[in-house]
Amino acid sequence: MPPPMPVPAWLWLATIVGLLGLILVDLLIVNRRPHKVTVGESAKWITFYIGCAVAFGVGVWVFGGGEQAAAYLTGYITEYSLSVDNLFIFMLIMSSFAVPAIHQHRVLLIGIMMALVMRGVFIGVGAQAVQRFSWIFWIFGGILIYTAWKFAFSDNENEDYDPNGGVVRLVRKLFPVTDQYHDARLTIKQDGRRWLTPMFIVMIAIGGADLVFAVDSIPAIFGITQDAYLVFAANAFALMGLRQLYFLLGGLVEKLVYLSYGLAVILGFIGVKLVLHALHENELPFINGGEPVAWAPEISNWVSLAVIVSVLAITTVASLLKSRRDLRTTGSSELPGVSSPAPTPEEPPVPPASPVGRSQVE
Repeated sequence: MPPPMPVPAWLWLATIVGLLGLILVDLLIVNRRPHKVTVGESAKWITFYIGCAVAFGVGVWVFGGGEQAAAYLTGYITEYSLSVDNLFIFMLIMSSFAVPAIHQHRVLLIGIMMALVMRGVFIGVGAQAVQRFSWIFWIFGGILIYTAWKFAFSDNENEDYDPNGGVVRLVRKLFPVTDQYHDARLTIKQDGRRWLTPMFIVMIAIGGADLVFAVDSIPAIFGITQDAYLVFAANAFALMGLRQLYFLLGGLVEKLVYLSYGLAVILGFIGVKLVLHALHENELPFINGGEPVAWAPEISNWVSLAVIVSVLAITTVASLLKSRRDLRTTGSSELPGVSSPAPTPEEPPVPPASPVGRSQVE
């Protein structure tokens, strides 16, 4: 792996300000009026965000060199491809909480902003760890190889996910939560007491789910580059494009039936790359007497990029061919064994009258 390129503080600041500017544009344009996001609108915004990510990569190429640009691009593609599988969980959360379609974009935006802040902390800690302790690559490699095994051999890695679990249960225990939505408000005041709304709980669920996904994605991108600046940028651009991908793909993501196998190959490849790098940088006394293992090869970022793009291309084509074959067999748009995600109502169902009393929405 190439050493991290020196990044001055002003460039970090300019990058963060630029990303915040993109989020502000999103807030002012897309969220100025709550509405159901259309496929056409999603396609335009995805093109815009991919264009921004590519433009950033060109800048890395010009000022950092081709090897660093390849590292960034490989990391971005890897993070974005891992995000596609995460859409299953987002669909489950939106369906379970009956989020109105006109507010789903805002839920994803704020949830992903939370995840971006939390991932920034993870990246900062991870960057310091990989620079000081070479044995951390053994841990990262093991995590990825184990995750690859789960993707490849688990019937449904998301089947046990509980959108009401963990942090959500804790929040419900600590704070009172209303039974119904109040537009896009996070809190309301009822009988002189502050209550959280389901909108707040959904945002916590989205942010918490993406933080869990970081356990896989952060080690994966550190297997491509140790440069904290490139790791952060790749994660940021992948996360910002994830919202629009959710609305563009929708139920179509379920037709990518071989996606889990493709992700398994990618994560397994990066995990092996990390193990080889750990051998190359070995300091553990019980391995080769604490000396680097000379025969351990270093896999270049260009090779990594070629492998990842090829695997994604093969996976996508094979999935679409199978979907078309199943469609001809069944004569239906519904794939056998795959249920469509529950439709999200425009307005959530009104629950029975609550004994709490009259509510005053602020």
